[in-house]
Amino acid sequence: MSTLSAPIPKIYEKAADFMPLNGTDYLELYVGNAKQAAHFYKSAFGFKSLAYAGLETGVKDRESYVVVQDKIRLVLTTPLRSGTKIGQHIDRHGDGVKVIGLWVDDATRAYNEAIKRGAKSYMEPVTEKDEHGKVVRSGIYTYGETVHIFVERNDYNGIFLPGYKQWKTHYNPEPVGLKYVDHMVGNVELGKMNEWVNFYENVMGFTQILSFDDKDISTEYTALMSKVMSNGNGRIKFPINEPAEGLKKSQIDEYLEFYEGPGVQHIAVATDNIIETVTQLRDRGIEFLRVPGTYYDSLIDRVGEIDEDLEPLRELGILVDRDDEGYLLQIFTKPVNPRPTLFFEIIQRKGATSFGKGNFKALFEAIEREQELRGTL
Repeated sequence: MSTLSAPIPKIYEKAADFMPLNGTDYLELYVGNAKQAAHFYKSAFGFKSLAYAGLETGVKDRESYVVVQDKIRLVLTTPLRSGTKIGQHIDRHGDGVKVIGLWVDDATRAYNEAIKRGAKSYMEPVTEKDEHGKVVRSGIYTYGETVHIFVERNDYNGIFLPGYKQWKTHYNPEPVGLKYVDHMVGNVELGKMNEWVNFYENVMGFTQILSFDDKDISTEYTALMSKVMSNGNGRIKFPINEPAEGLKKSQIDEYLEFYEGPGVQHIAVATDNIIETVTQLRDRGIEFLRVPGTYYDSLIDRVGEIDEDLEPLRELGILVDRDDEGYLLQIFTKPVNPRPTLFFEIIQRKGATSFGKGNFKALFEAIEREQELRGTL
């Protein structure tokens, strides 16, 4: 089975860790209407129907639709009754990421390693079986109510997980070129970033590969601080953000207010051709943050020569940044929910292993313009 994340960059090849993670297995979002959300991710983002669990499969309390594009699997889950934990999660947070599924060779070992290092248990190891084999899953809490579930599926040949059946639909739009989860960003409260950095270091064996403070990520009005955590092989990267003191309410403060606590701020997904991908997403109704056209006037002076023509980048609002390894192209959607919380990043790496530090100011100013329109700046 192929990995469900990025290829291993050279800078990670010699890294060793006590909790090997093969990649991102799936992301589960708790949503108000899973059936409609699945249609949205298919129509707008180019996912295809994969699997279903609900009343027809013997599940009485919830319904889940699984959609897939290349190595990305999204599970969209809605409760079927009032008063459930899933419903309470949605009532408090709105639609958002509940589960970050991590593909491992041994879910019991990963769980035991995490627990003995201080993790809070979400789910003890459970073996799930059907006619296609078995899957072992276990889970721990991370920031807020978000959880990591370790998924061991080496002895399973089914469509997704036991308890799910294949979801066949006539409507399956063409994919837009999304490949895998590049990284996933968490927002935490003021003063909590280092606590969660330590969690990933001590509990999961991650290392800090980058750090940004309010001098790096700030505008006239707002700022944030961020540290990027990576597992040993570099396939899993979790930047952790916290707000910094500023004259006005930052995007992190806004997120924490409307999500009502820490959580996943955005999912960065990789593409091999960002111009084609973003053009299709735009044409399917996805809205993106825009930077002023003047950003492109001195782009080549800032980042050097690039393979892409400048005009499509300007038209679409795609940002470019360079590091010692190469350059990257990136763009950010507006929030995909009514609350100004979860959004997506589309990223194409052409050697670069960083996260677009040179774009932070332009991006923040674009976000501030949206905050001003919402009256939350």
